[in-house]
Amino acid sequence: MTQRFISIISPSFNEEDNVVPLFERVCAVMATMPQFDFEYLFIDNASTDRTVERLKAIAAHDRRLKIIVNTRNFGPVRSPYWGIIQTTGEATIYLAGDLQDPPELIPQLLAAWESGYKVVMAIKPTSEAGRVTHALRRLYYRVLDRISDVPLTRDTTGFGLYDRSVLDQVRAINDPYPYFRGLIDELGHTVCKVPFVQPRRLRGVTKNNFYSLYDNAMLGVVSHSLVPLRLASFAGFVFGGLSLLAAVALFVAKLIWWDHFTAGLAPIAIILFFMLGAVLLFIGILGEYVGSTHTYVQRRPVVVERERINF
Repeated sequence: MTQRFISIISPSFNEEDNVVPLFERVCAVMATMPQFDFEYLFIDNASTDRTVERLKAIAAHDRRLKIIVNTRNFGPVRSPYWGIIQTTGEATIYLAGDLQDPPELIPQLLAAWESGYKVVMAIKPTSEAGRVTHALRRLYYRVLDRISDVPLTRDTTGFGLYDRSVLDQVRAINDPYPYFRGLIDELGHTVCKVPFVQPRRLRGVTKNNFYSLYDNAMLGVVSHSLVPLRLASFAGFVFGGLSLLAAVALFVAKLIWWDHFTAGLAPIAIILFFMLGAVLLFIGILGEYVGSTHTYVQRRPVVVERERINF
C-alpha cells in the first residue's frame, strides 16, 4: 500500500518541557495510521532554554524530526508562518508547541481531508484555560467576523490541516506579515470545522503578552477590514459638520446679543478637548493601516535561519 506523505509543523520558544512529550504523542497517533508517512518540523524562535538541545537529541536518531532554528525571536506571526510554507507534504497539519492543541485530533483532521476538504480547522468553542481570556478572544473573533470583507472562521488559533494546493496559493501571495487564519479564509475554500475543548497548559508559561496579543488582533483588523477607516472618515465628517454649525451659531449669537453674549471658558475647553481626542483617535486608526502598509512595502525576510537539521 502506498503511503501518503503528511507534514506536521509546530513553533517553539522556550518549550523545553513540552517538545519531547508533544513529539511522542504525535508519533503515537501517527503509528495508528500506517497509511500515512510523515515529517515533523519544529521551527524554534531562538529559545534561551534547552528546547533546541532536546529537539536535537531526538533528531539525532529519528530523521522524521526536522528543525529550523531562527537567528532571533521573530515573533508569534512570522515564525510559524515561515515554518508552514517550508513543509513538503501532501497536506500540512499545524499545532501549537505548548500541548494545548491535542495531537489526538489528527485522525479527525486527516479523515476530513481524505473526504475532500482542502482546509480543516479545529475550533475551540469552549476552553479549560482562563475563562476571561477565552471570552475576550471569542468576542474579538465575532467582531472581526462582522466587520471583515469576507466571512472569517471563528474560535480558531490556526490549529488544523491545509492541503498542499492551498499552501501553494499562500506561497504565491508572498505576504511578509500575514494574518494566516484570515488569509486562508480569503482564498475561499470550504472549511471543515472540527470542535474540541482546549486543555489547560500543563507545563511552562504562555509566551503571549499584551503587546503580542494586541499586535495579532490589530493585524487581523487591518488585513481584512476597511470598516475602521470608513468609520473614522464618517465620524470626521460628522464632527467637522457639527463644529461648523457650532461656529456659525456662536457667530450669529454674537451679532444678535453683542453686548450680552460672552463666550465661556468651559464650553471652549470642552469642545477643544473633545475634538482633540477625536482627532488623535482617528490618527491612531490611520496609523495602524499605514504601519501595515509600511511592513509590506519593506519586503524584509520573514525570518532569518541560523541552522536546519535533517533536511
